[in-house]
Amino acid sequence: MGGGWLGNVFAIGILAVGCAATGAARAAEVRIISPGVISNSGLSDVAAAFTAKTGTKVTILVAGMAQIVDRIKHEAPPADVVMLPMDLMGTLALDGGLSGSFTPLGRVEIGLFKKPEATAPDIASVSKLAAAMKGASVVFYTDPATGSMQARMNGQLLARPDFAGVHGQPIMGDAEPALKRGDGDAKAMGLGLIHGEHDPTNRPTANPYLVGQLPPELGMHMDMATAINARSTDPTDAAAFIEFATSPPMRPVWAHKGVNRY
Repeated sequence: MGGGWLGNVFAIGILAVGCAATGAARAAEVRIISPGVISNSGLSDVAAAFTAKTGTKVTILVAGMAQIVDRIKHEAPPADVVMLPMDLMGTLALDGGLSGSFTPLGRVEIGLFKKPEATAPDIASVSKLAAAMKGASVVFYTDPATGSMQARMNGQLLARPDFAGVHGQPIMGDAEPALKRGDGDAKAMGLGLIHGEHDPTNRPTANPYLVGQLPPELGMHMDMATAINARSTDPTDAAAFIEFATSPPMRPVWAHKGVNRY
């Protein structure tokens, strides 16, 4: 029986393994874990552009701020790329949770929203912002009990003495969608993340709900960073995604959804 049929079987087996390996290579995937502040601010568009260019599949895992670090450390299969606010990223780096350093990604501003039929107030200073919000029938903001970082920041803002008298109402979900679905009357307002184009001068935009970002001295923004998870099983593709996501051609993609790249 010599080497005939046995050799052929062995050759076919080797070919099958080679094809499987090639198929696995073609099915490369980058898993990204991110809070809503970034997943709702252009990440899907950047991921789609990366897949179109490289053929690599991108899976976005959305996680709340209260759970995201624990998921990064323990979830299986692990995320390859992590996106976090700067302070959480720094803590994760000190804990040895990153492969290498992290890269600053961009800033997402918290803004004031209104009903389209309402006149946009001047909010260029803290006193003007407080006066505008005190004149609202209600100011919606995400319930801090959800663990949302921007919700906590909004809650702290409304607790300041100079904002006493503002009728703040915590809600499930974000303020802008609440206004869009008809919650509140014509004088209702909301505090929430800006997921669209804007500038520091608060010039009118195509979004009739957006008044603008809050005065800079309040520090009502979230600075985000990105890095490779120390547990990543594909650090090469993870690094390629980060390089692509932070490249100059992606700046307008991020900006269109509200992220000002550094």
